[in-house]
Amino acid sequence: MRQRDPELKYCPVCDEEYRTDIKMCAVCAVELIIGHEKIAAETVLQQKKVARSMELLVNDDLVNIRKGPLLEMKNLQHILAKEHIPALIAGEKKGNCGKGCCGTELYLQIRREDGEVAMEALAREFKRTTALDHHDLSHIRSVYDPGAGQTVCPACGFSFSPTTTTCPDCGLCFA
Repeated sequence: MRQRDPELKYCPVCDEEYRTDIKMCAVCAVELIIGHEKIAAETVLQQKKVARSMELLVNDDLVNIRKGPLLEMKNLQHILAKEHIPALIAGEKKGNCGKGCCGTELYLQIRREDGEVAMEALAREFKRTTALDHHDLSHIRSVYDPGAGQTVCPACGFSFSPTTTTCPDCGLCFA
């Protein structure tokens, strides 16, 4: 756990540290919390994490959360283990050993009740490794439509006429 100053303020979303006279996070536009509140919340989370059993039992309700090659599933399993979330790598068919030799696609399984914390842990790792938490992703589902009167760039959100195949704002090429 990171060292916290109980007198400073912290953003509950991006975890940035601020002086005590600042009220809102400059990046997330949310109200800051005082250090001692942040420390207390992190202590509770740490206690819950340590209390979570790393043993998967036969009667546990397991759910698939990802499907992919063995190396990728092992990496995700390791990330979850650091968060004290047990995960099992399993094959698609009954009798598949889950070692990657019986097929290329394997499943990463967790207990259903660990689902929320597991997805949060994987999302944090994704943000850490891609730095996408610092980008506006609100237009990511936009589609370049050359037949439309106006189109929106999925990279930057700039609205432009599709008479060009390159976004005039960010330079993303659609050709």
